[in-house]
Amino acid sequence: MVVSLAQGILGTASGMLVGFSLGVIGGGGSILAVPLMVYLVGVPSAHVAIGTSSLAVAASAAFGLSIHARAGTVKWGCALVLAGAGVIGAFLGSLVGKMVDGQHLLTMFALLMLVVAVMMRRRRDHAGDHLVQLNRSNAPALVMLGLAVGMLSGFFGIGGGFLIVPALVFATDMPLVYAVSSSLVAVLAFGLTTAASYTFSGLVNWPLTAIFILGGLIGGYAGVRSAHLLANRRALLNDVFVGVVSCVAVYMLFRSWT
Repeated sequence: MVVSLAQGILGTASGMLVGFSLGVIGGGGSILAVPLMVYLVGVPSAHVAIGTSSLAVAASAAFGLSIHARAGTVKWGCALVLAGAGVIGAFLGSLVGKMVDGQHLLTMFALLMLVVAVMMRRRRDHAGDHLVQLNRSNAPALVMLGLAVGMLSGFFGIGGGFLIVPALVFATDMPLVYAVSSSLVAVLAFGLTTAASYTFSGLVNWPLTAIFILGGLIGGYAGVRSAHLLANRRALLNDVFVGVVSCVAVYMLFRSWT
């Protein structure tokens, strides 16, 4: 697949925007990847946009995970169980997603974005149990929630951090900071699973994937560095991001119905 100069520039800028939002705000930033691919970069197929963005989201998650792992805020046992179950769900979800008409898929995606906006607007810090570990009482909940979240992630080709974080908190009562860090294990696993499924079907634009990943790494690094400087304005940044997601969702619905 050939990528024009304009698509290359817009793809890099889109990757930087997604990476920066993930670095500054956390879960939810990857929700912008697909609409940016379709409406800004100009990818004609919703399915190719999903397959391509899945790899980019996985790369951003791997970068973020390496930083959180060094900080010691990843609860590996809980994260791996949820991710393992979610991989099965992501594979099944991606199979179903490829069978849905592209325009209908974008409409459902826009509705999901509105749900994300509401969830992020209501997100609050959670004290939780700092000593939480994987055990027999929380393992079943992690497996069930992993399957459910993985299916949605695979169906829409998203990282699913906005769903994984509350799932981890609900299943284990871990603090929000640990849930955000641990969620990246599942985001990485889901992204790779979805990307593998779409790659098998020839629905990945590899040159654009490389460009988007490059932009995402640059934006992610800038976002992580900026997070410390903007720590006192995190709530404002979150509200601004919610507003952007809501506006993009409304635009997508408008395009779908006209």
